Amino acid sequence: MPTSFKNFLKLHKVSLTLAVLSFVFYYTFAYHLPRTDFIKLLTLFVALFFFCFKLIQFEKHNFRFLLGIGIICRLVFLFAEPNLSQDFYRFIWDGHLVANGNNPYLYTPDELMQNMVSIIPNAQELYDGMGSLSARHYSNYPPLNQLIFALATILGGKSLFGSLFAMRSIIILADVGIFYFGRRLLKNLNRSPHLIFWYFINPLVIVELTGNLHFEGVMLFFFILSMFLLSIDKWKTAAMVIACSISIKLVPLLFLPIFLKYLGWKKSIVFYSIIGITSIALFLPFNTPEFIDNYSRTIKLWFSNFEFNSSLYNLAKKTAVHFDAKPWEFIKEYGKITPLITVITVGLFTFFPKKYDLNRVLWSMMWVLTIYYFISTTIHPWYIIFLVLLSIFTTYRYAIIWSAAVVLSYYAYSQADFKESLWLLGIEYISVFAYLTYEIVAHRNKK
Repeated sequence: MPTSFKNFLKLHKVSLTLAVLSFVFYYTFAYHLPRTDFIKLLTLFVALFFFCFKLIQFEKHNFRFLLGIGIICRLVFLFAEPNLSQDFYRFIWDGHLVANGNNPYLYTPDELMQNMVSIIPNAQELYDGMGSLSARHYSNYPPLNQLIFALATILGGKSLFGSLFAMRSIIILADVGIFYFGRRLLKNLNRSPHLIFWYFINPLVIVELTGNLHFEGVMLFFFILSMFLLSIDKWKTAAMVIACSISIKLVPLLFLPIFLKYLGWKKSIVFYSIIGITSIALFLPFNTPEFIDNYSRTIKLWFSNFEFNSSLYNLAKKTAVHFDAKPWEFIKEYGKITPLITVITVGLFTFFPKKYDLNRVLWSMMWVLTIYYFISTTIHPWYIIFLVLLSIFTTYRYAIIWSAAVVLSYYAYSQADFKESLWLLGIEYISVFAYLTYEIVAHRNKK
């Protein structure tokens, strides 16, 4: 055994032990965790966050070591079926439709099961797996996301596993891209490059993106690439790339006004025009007279029908119900207010700051998204990942705390009626608000 290797083992004994334990725990998570076993899920999650914290603490400047750990942890999930989400059934369903030249925005799965089911391999399994809620609504996934679904089903053929393997490979590659461009962006902004590991080996990121096949990772790849391009003054190319990000998930739409002060009026006109043209070009293959109506109806449902893991909304609902309000009516009224508050928030962070460099842009995005999440009716665990990525470009770390605390929301998965525990949600949000308050006070005291 070479002396250098012996020395490496000796110097990194604890870190290697933590890495091996991480692999074992992720393997258990991927292949031996029933969705309903909340205690086991919680134990694994807490342990993995502890391992993540200690690995970054011990090895934060050993980039190759932590990069390798992050990649291996993702590869552990390569042959696993997602166990905390059923969204992938709808991904594959839409992918087969697009691959066969059909528009996923025109028909619900309920409608297709009656006449067009022959064009979708494993149709009954996919239909049963996605659940009745998804089956009775039109697809809400933007066009570039649909094209990726189609690519995955083409690569996977008629095999359900093949499509899963292809999707997971795409998401892993996207995460590696986030690591590469995120690290370069941190350097360009004069921040420590090791901060990228709070994203790259974060258990929530690995479990929800690689494990449960959420395409936030692909959206974030295009987003972080666009920010990197802005940092080297390639803002026209950045505009096209951020349009791709929006065409995976619509969330980056929130941030578009923030670029106004950063770029100035003249550049902004060109910047927004490029985004608009690119977005239209991506939507054109799916455009029909029915498309806009069907898609907008599906999006509206998000604000007026769904609720999960909310903070301020739950408080408002409990208060309203105490005064005899009807919950099913309250959420519809609340859903009308949420977009208004969001628009006001974006406006304040667009025009209020006097100085707008790229650091300030990312800082403003973090706060806009934070406020939006605090007032939202639905916050699935994987939503927090965007906030985690934004936070590493600032001096705030409450998003990392949230990425750990959000595991408490998984309790609902263990219940037959998907009922949430308000006590556990209270613990989650008290920890987040408490740490956020601490950070705000600490930052003010430094000034």
